[in-house]
Amino acid sequence: MKKQAKFGLGIGVIVAAMGFLAWLGYGESKTYYHTIAELETLKGSAVSQRMRIGGTVAVGSIRHLAGRVDFVLEGEGKTLPVSYIGTDPLPDTFVDKSQALVEGRPGPEGRFVAEVVQAKCASKYEAAPGGKGGAAPSPTEKSGM
Repeated sequence: MKKQAKFGLGIGVIVAAMGFLAWLGYGESKTYYHTIAELETLKGSAVSQRMRIGGTVAVGSIRHLAGRVDFVLEGEGKTLPVSYIGTDPLPDTFVDKSQALVEGRPGPEGRFVAEVVQAKCASKYEAAPGGKGGAAPSPTEKSGM
């Protein structure tokens, strides 16, 4: 009986520890999406939470500095200065006027400190002016019939 009680207690400790670690991991991995305009309305603990923010990279704002990349996101008539401090290289599509999604936490003096940056170049996926949306020409169009 004593052996079974020790075994049961050991299993209970392991299950409790795994549950606690899962709860901590869940709390750290949560990220909320906010717009640039919503940032100034956040209060209390919401200000220090990990979050995602989307916007358009301002023209001429990308600055490569030692250990970080600074740029400005624009959206809804507001701007947000961002410092990217992540270790992954920035995507090739991260250029002026590209749509970007940054993930991190608000930092000092209104600057957002990003650990992850995702970007897409909207112009790359738009239909050609007066075009047919990038569809392949039909066989009759190719041969000129």
